[in-house]
Amino acid sequence: MDTEDLGLFGPGSVTWKVHEEPILIVAGLRSLYLQALHPRAMAGVAQNSNYRTDAWGRLVRTATYVGTTIYGTTAEAEAAGRRLRTRHSRMRATDPVTGEEFRVDDPDLLRWVHVTEVESFVSTARRAGLALTDDEVDGYYTEQRRSAALVGLDPDDVPGTAAEVADYYRDVRPQLRMTREAAETAVFLTAPPIPWKLSLPARVGLNLGPPRWAYFGIAATALGMLPPWALRLYGGLGLPTTALSADLSARALRLALAAVPRRYREGPLQQAAKERAARLTAA
Repeated sequence: MDTEDLGLFGPGSVTWKVHEEPILIVAGLRSLYLQALHPRAMAGVAQNSNYRTDAWGRLVRTATYVGTTIYGTTAEAEAAGRRLRTRHSRMRATDPVTGEEFRVDDPDLLRWVHVTEVESFVSTARRAGLALTDDEVDGYYTEQRRSAALVGLDPDDVPGTAAEVADYYRDVRPQLRMTREAAETAVFLTAPPIPWKLSLPARVGLNLGPPRWAYFGIAATALGMLPPWALRLYGGLGLPTTALSADLSARALRLALAAVPRRYREGPLQQAAKERAARLTAA
């Protein structure tokens, strides 16, 4: 197997264009707010995860997995997928309503997580100012079927265009609701513990230093970028002004992040992928 290939996507893909954007930190948080509205998906996380006690560790592991699938070689992406499938295959959870035990790797749950994630990535990037045509958006969804296959989904059963994603959301909405676990998760996502190195000294009291306020801004933007129907489930009004305000915040944040030197914005997986692509192009 070629250990020096361009991976599942490569520099000419819409996926690389979208994931070049640091604003996707907002997209990741938006997808978690969405995912929490699915009672079974939320139960699977709550009953099998230590996200409350190791929130930042889980975030790093998730980001590493996504980065590997986007920027790793084909062998690295497939190995990451195998590890994830093996881990999920051992997990069970209990439905909070029916009491039924279910597998965490149920295709319906995997599909929900996949769709909310990729839709959040591409819609956030576009609303923040990344120029994407409708064809490119459809191309992104089609490319991301490769990522869906890694977690064990049949690519043909995964929405591959914006229209199919809209249809999927319409079909799944009757299953969504605000549960106690969803509410608790939303509160946690909005105000998680800040790593001690970023916090003010304990004597300050409420730990409302600059990192906390910066995170509040990101969380508020992520919430505001939810679809109107999701905002309503969270008790919000879902007004057009909410979306407009979130879009303006996302655009401002994107401009601010663009001013950060590239060597600080790009992670090691992304840097390694670009260096590998340059070598293969020059060969």
